[in-house]
Amino acid sequence: MRLRIDDLTEPVLSDVQRMALADAEQHPVDLTVEAVLAGACEATGLADFGADDFRERMRVWLDEIRTDPNRTALARRVMFGLCVKHASNRLRIEALLARHPEIHEQEIVAPVFVTGLPRSGTTHLVNLLAADSRFRSLPLWEADQPVPDRGESPGRDGVDPRFVRCDQAWDRMRSGNPYLAAWHTMAPDSIHEDIELWANDFAGYNPEWIFQMMPAWQAHYLAHDQTPHYEYLRTVLKILQWYRPGERWLLKCPQHLENLGPLTKVFPDATLVMTQRDPVGVVQSAATLRAYGARTMYHRFDVNEILDYWAALVERLLRSAARDRHLLREGAILDVPFHEYMADTMGTVEQVYAHAGLELTDHARSEITAYVDAHPRDKHGSMTYDLRADFGVAPETLRERYRFHLEQHPVPVEVH
Repeated sequence: MRLRIDDLTEPVLSDVQRMALADAEQHPVDLTVEAVLAGACEATGLADFGADDFRERMRVWLDEIRTDPNRTALARRVMFGLCVKHASNRLRIEALLARHPEIHEQEIVAPVFVTGLPRSGTTHLVNLLAADSRFRSLPLWEADQPVPDRGESPGRDGVDPRFVRCDQAWDRMRSGNPYLAAWHTMAPDSIHEDIELWANDFAGYNPEWIFQMMPAWQAHYLAHDQTPHYEYLRTVLKILQWYRPGERWLLKCPQHLENLGPLTKVFPDATLVMTQRDPVGVVQSAATLRAYGARTMYHRFDVNEILDYWAALVERLLRSAARDRHLLREGAILDVPFHEYMADTMGTVEQVYAHAGLELTDHARSEITAYVDAHPRDKHGSMTYDLRADFGVAPETLRERYRFHLEQHPVPVEVH
């Protein structure tokens, strides 16, 4: 099934979207650090947030939405809820570490990081590899709340309450965005990005994705060394591993492209798998997705401003990766051209296993094959994009911006 958005520049809101906007207007929130922390303490019954440096970063998140009159009440509500969720997770993490300091003794050995531009096949690849039950991966329900509430345990049906809550949230998200399942599944058992774990330290580019554009936060992020946040990520991975061990961690996030230095400092024995795809197709897809989401986050918006923001972000990721590849040990990165991956999926899997020094056993192969059979790529429909019609931009003009990258990593042109 082909899906096409025909109201990108002149949105026609659904009933669900109109109701959400109206309800948010009727129930305003207080976008202050103090209100968020109070909400998190009330939700968890805890009070120790650990190191206080996160408060400055949270304030940047909150102020960017709070001080912008063009942001809707729904954007304010979403930001408040996001901050309460991550502050609550932070409280649970600190409480667990205080009760079980032995968690710090866990070792994260030779993790495998899948990275690449957003919309370049990283999600499908990490879910495919995670079908091998030997990997310790990060399903969304666990990324969403790494530490359960104290005393919380699976119900009589054996299902973790965190899974149930995540599934309910997925239903709400789909009701508000009919294209979301085709773009990027947020089902609770799907393998998600470790950026969710960064967010508990109020770090990473997650708010940019949720709120379309966050220039003040982006400036703050780029001005600071991200090594402490990779150290925080490592700590949370130790917690998750303590709960549920695995042979090797399998993780994924596009933002690793511009943090190869911090990544290799904290995970010196890491193996990286880097997808390569036509950057113009990536920008076209990402900008369309974000422009659709803008209809409920802004009173007014310019689709070309969103396109420019994400085109610049993609260029930054690519230039940073090119600059810092040498920081990783020799042979640490495997480049995976998207078109080759699509043409020979199992062949790509075999390359990844060889690169990571893992045996692709018959059992692992059968698990991966079963995943492929159960999850066809267009299961929820296939999006049709049009850079010219929606943004008034010629693909060849945009592609010149990425010539430096394409000369090093030639891939087929996807957008003509």
